[in-house]
Amino acid sequence: MPSPTPPFATTTTATTATALRGHFANVVLPMWRGSGFNTTLKLPYEALDAGDHRPLPAQRYRAMACARQLFTFAQAGDMEHARVLFDSLKHTFQDTDHGGWFYSVDALGVPLDTTKDLYTHAFVIFACAEYGRRSGNRDALALVHGTTALIQSNFAADDGLFNAALSVDFSKVTGTPLQNPLMHLTEAWLAACEATHDNAFGAALRRLAGAVARHFVHAPSGCIAELPIGASDNRLEPGHQFEWFWLVRQAGSLVDGTGLPEALARAFTFARQHGVDPHSGGVCASLDEAGHIKDATERIWAQTEYLRALACHDDPAVRAALSQQIALFAQRFLHSRGWFECKTSAGDVARADMPSTTPYHLATAYAALPAAAESETLS
Repeated sequence: MPSPTPPFATTTTATTATALRGHFANVVLPMWRGSGFNTTLKLPYEALDAGDHRPLPAQRYRAMACARQLFTFAQAGDMEHARVLFDSLKHTFQDTDHGGWFYSVDALGVPLDTTKDLYTHAFVIFACAEYGRRSGNRDALALVHGTTALIQSNFAADDGLFNAALSVDFSKVTGTPLQNPLMHLTEAWLAACEATHDNAFGAALRRLAGAVARHFVHAPSGCIAELPIGASDNRLEPGHQFEWFWLVRQAGSLVDGTGLPEALARAFTFARQHGVDPHSGGVCASLDEAGHIKDATERIWAQTEYLRALACHDDPAVRAALSQQIALFAQRFLHSRGWFECKTSAGDVARADMPSTTPYHLATAYAALPAAAESETLS
């Protein structure tokens, strides 16, 4: 078992955030440039062993995973590796017959799951927007526009929503609207707004926010549910409340009047009260609609979203918890060879490998921390 990262002895957000970014730059990124990258297919492996960084046996490679790595390396300023990932995304996953993007290819790079998946298409927009903005690559920005147009023309469902999945030729709906793809489409269009300064993305985002508010907001808590309201066995994920809280804050006036800012303010409080362990700081996977824990597993991405939500909160008393939460997160989820993907509520490791999709969560959370540190200094 990898040795744990030393406890953070520092007490300010600035110093703890610096330590997180150092771990990311010196431990996390190198593994995905090295043993985590298949130099033959020029794709990131799906996951690495937590101890020795060996790639797990390849069964598939997903477009979404490639896109997340593209975003991560573009944001980190490694444009050489980002360019390789961008070229691989296009050449490996783009469907030249029907348009759009395949979900996955097999271990040899041959299309495996040809589902047209909204979650995947959203991440293509998100990653290409970041890469295009930082590199000036016009092909990347063209894909932002083209993939958005494809989503709007093929994935559209009733009342402003979008279906989660379609057949390879877009002729059949195989997945109806779900919260998670819609959230990442919101994230993607926010990135597209920043990269292109095209008001069309802001207008699309506003319409989508209104549709999500109408169909997914759980009125008693303000939380955005995983399934449309009224669906059986619905659940509320604290990590997604924190993620939506951040996105709505970034959207600002674009989502005024949709009801989402007011709902997410309540959802933050509900998720923090019912979904965060007051002693360990661990964020559980899901709650029922009454706030009882359905799944106590603590996934690292939910912890990072809690950090990000704390960092952007208006209330200085809430933001004051950030430095301690960073320390709890680092002690519980980071180690000298990488990170723990999932833990039980008791702190035991529930998943030992490190997926290629997780660095995106670390990167987005850590990017939010400098502004919070500055606010702490000024207060």
